[in-house]
Amino acid sequence: MRAFVVEKYGKDGARAAEVAEPAVGERDVLVRVSAASINPLDKMVRNGEFKQLLKYKHPFVLGHDVAGVVTRVGSAVHSFEAGDEVYARPRDLRIGGFAEYIAIDVDDVAPKPASLTLDEAAAVPLVALAAWQILVERGQVKPGHKVLVHAGAGGLGSTVVQLARHLGAEVATTTSPDTEELVRSLGADIVIDYTKEDFSQVLSGYDLVLDSVGGANLEKSLTVLKPGGLAVGVVGPPDAGFAKQLGAPAFLGFVMNTLSRKIRKRAKALGVRYQFFFMEANGSQLRKLGALYDSGQLRPVIDTTFPFDRTLEALEYVEQGRTKAGKVVISMARESD
Repeated sequence: MRAFVVEKYGKDGARAAEVAEPAVGERDVLVRVSAASINPLDKMVRNGEFKQLLKYKHPFVLGHDVAGVVTRVGSAVHSFEAGDEVYARPRDLRIGGFAEYIAIDVDDVAPKPASLTLDEAAAVPLVALAAWQILVERGQVKPGHKVLVHAGAGGLGSTVVQLARHLGAEVATTTSPDTEELVRSLGADIVIDYTKEDFSQVLSGYDLVLDSVGGANLEKSLTVLKPGGLAVGVVGPPDAGFAKQLGAPAFLGFVMNTLSRKIRKRAKALGVRYQFFFMEANGSQLRKLGALYDSGQLRPVIDTTFPFDRTLEALEYVEQGRTKAGKVVISMARESD
C-alpha cells in the first residue's frame, strides 16, 4: 500500500513509500483511510523530539488523525463491522494515518459523527481529545470559570474555545485581526489582537490558560491566573508527569522536571500551577465528542485540503506557519492538481 513514512529523524526524514498492509490483531480494526489531518505533533515526531520517550522503529508511517471505513475486524472485536465509518487518533507507537490502510486498537476507535463528512471528521480526533482532556480532566472547567485560550483560531485553539463555551466558561482568546470574526463565531467572549495588545495587561483572575506558544508567552500567562489557577502548556517545557504518562524510566522524569524547573518555580512564586500536556488516545471520549459535533455544539475548522499524494507538501505548509485557521486535511478522494 502507499504510505508516507519516517525513514530517519529530521526535516528531510519523511518520504513516500510502498509498505505492507498492516497486520490485524484480535483487538484491532482495519480501516481503509479516507482522510487524515496534519498536527504539529507530526513534525515533532518526525524530527525525533520525543525519541527518548516514544521508541518508534524506523521506518514507520506518520499521521496521528484518521477517518475512514472499516474493512476487517479482529476476532475479539464486536462493536464494529466492515462498512462502518469511523474516526480515531491511534495511540502512540501505533500511529499511521498517512497511508491507505491502518490497523487501530478498538479502544481508540469511535463511529464517525453522522453530521460530518469523512474529510471533516479527520480534522477532529486529536484536537477534540486534547480539548476534552485539558478542559474536563485537567482543568475541571465549570460554568462561570474563566478560560484563556491562546491562538484561538488554530486547530487546537478553535476546538478549545468551542468546548470551553459549551462547558459554560467565559472564554478569552488571542488571535490576529484576520480571524477575529471567526473566533467570536466559535464562542469567544473576549478577543485580543496579539499584534496590538498585551493580554497580560488586560486580563486577570483566570482559572485556566491554554498556552500553545511557549517561551515568554507562557511566563506572562501565569500572571493572569487567579490563585491556584492552572496554566497548561502543549509545546513545553515538559515535566515529570509527561514521562510518567508514557511509562518512561524514573531518570527521564527527573530530566523532564529539570527542563521545566524555571517555569514551575515561577508558577509556585505566583501561587499558581503549570502542567505540560500530551493527549492520550481514547475512543470512549471520541464517542462523547461525536455527539457534541452532531448536536452542533462543536464544528470542525478546516484551513485547506491536500490530496494524499501531496502529503509532504501539506506537512511543509503547516510547518511554515501558512495555516490561517483550523486544520489542514489530507484527502484520499482529492486528485492532485
